[in-house]
Amino acid sequence: MNECLKVKKNNCKNCYKCIRNCPVKAISFGSNQASIVQEECILCGRCLVCCPQHAKIMRDDVPIAKKLLEGESPVYASVAPSFAANYPGVSIDSMKKTLLEMGFEGVEETAIGATIVKTHYDDMIDAGKQRVVISSCCHTVNMLIQRYYPGALPYLAKVQSPMLAHGAAIKRLRPDAKVVFIGPCISKKNEGDQYPGIVDCVITFEGLSKWLSDEGLELHKDSSTELGGRARLFPIAGGIIRSMRADSKDYRYLAIDGMEQCMTALKDISEGNTDRCFIEMSACKGSCIGGPAMGPERNMPIKSYVAVEKLAGSEDFPIEPPDEELLYKAMPQQTVRIPKLDAKTLEEALLRIGKSKPSDELNCGSCGYDTCREKVATTISGKSDETMCMPYLMERAQSFSDIIIDHTLNGVMVMKESLEIQQINAAAGRILNIKNQRDVLGMNVSCVLDPAPFVEVLESRQTIKERKLFLAEYARHVTLTVIYDVSFRVVIAIMRDITENETAREIKDAQDRRTIEITDKVIEKQMTTVQLIASLLGETTAETKIALTKLKETLRNE
Repeated sequence: MNECLKVKKNNCKNCYKCIRNCPVKAISFGSNQASIVQEECILCGRCLVCCPQHAKIMRDDVPIAKKLLEGESPVYASVAPSFAANYPGVSIDSMKKTLLEMGFEGVEETAIGATIVKTHYDDMIDAGKQRVVISSCCHTVNMLIQRYYPGALPYLAKVQSPMLAHGAAIKRLRPDAKVVFIGPCISKKNEGDQYPGIVDCVITFEGLSKWLSDEGLELHKDSSTELGGRARLFPIAGGIIRSMRADSKDYRYLAIDGMEQCMTALKDISEGNTDRCFIEMSACKGSCIGGPAMGPERNMPIKSYVAVEKLAGSEDFPIEPPDEELLYKAMPQQTVRIPKLDAKTLEEALLRIGKSKPSDELNCGSCGYDTCREKVATTISGKSDETMCMPYLMERAQSFSDIIIDHTLNGVMVMKESLEIQQINAAAGRILNIKNQRDVLGMNVSCVLDPAPFVEVLESRQTIKERKLFLAEYARHVTLTVIYDVSFRVVIAIMRDITENETAREIKDAQDRRTIEITDKVIEKQMTTVQLIASLLGETTAETKIALTKLKETLRNE
């Protein structure tokens, strides 16, 4: 069975947004890459929708649909009623016309299958055998119950979804037919895989739109307002109940949409806190019109609601209800096993990310998990990495930075753009004769140093490197490096105390000057003597002076 949803590795950028948005945390993270844990995933599609880097990829089944059309069997399209929300102004007649052009033998509304399903729900309520009935139309909700809420599984209606019911109805009339379902849902792909032989291919509205674009076709808007069966209400919140008779005095009728609400309700049901009610449950907010593959209209709930509602009539599509056993859908338990960890193991894992006491457990959610303990539990099981804890990384980086700054022999100051001192290390304090660094925090740098070099860097955006300065007030020679960090909008000053070197150099220079002065005097005395000797030897005074001057220059250079 092919994966319906996977991660495009090169696009994943360490943001953990998919983990934060996944209601069941079916995401593992390692080697700086996220991946979907298929056996835990319920295909709600929230990771696909929220990913800022488009790193989640939905399986494209359009090539399968094209291949079916090229075959000898007739191919029927089952179009989900949420099409009215995804393609505003497009009627079912327009959908049929375009799909027939593409090669489909027939085009029908999935709402016909919805009519079959809702009729069976009414029959279940009338029979009263099940004190709580949870609708089975949403495959994501079904998987959520099968994998995470087995206590609610006895109350999940073992009834085909409208997609399967409609596909089966088509094949009862045309056993040789192939069925392609077109809708807003990713999980329907998995449902088609799990119950083979009923629906042969599932494509999304996004997939259909791309297909139409590739073929140079478009769905034309028209003014048709022909009302259809009230099962067209299925894709909006409360629509299943509105399409039913819902007239039992012994049952309450509840509509719940959105993953968080569904999970809260399922917890209540599992704990036995609910009785005698029919619960319409949809994983997406607003139900199917909020589906993850709805396209650009997904975030327009009011407009989408109205578009669907105005095409629904008050009567039902005419149907031949199949025998009850033909509608049965097996939904066995698929419980995800969550390893139980003892307290000691958890505490040791918490310690590794700097959580030594309860107050260290910030439960900030930056890693994607709700609590620090939930996070370390996934680290132990191999689903997450210790480096995903942002506060821990920040504290570690800050601590590492502080150690370097505090122990370096160079003086370091960090200032705002306004040149207010934000941080100063001990070495800078020694250079500037500051006993307590905290005394100057928040002060302008002009209180301790000439601000000219810092203003120069701010104005020019050019770094000053190793500029030699004499700080007369402090009797210090330093080299000053000034850096302006544009991204953090801070000015950093690094001072290297070279007072000892400069003092030694000055002493050496003074000694050299005294040596030259003494040499000058010696040479002057020697010149007189040499000139006398030279005259006796017949040498000219000028030649002797030139020779002695060269000797003097040689001594001076040494």
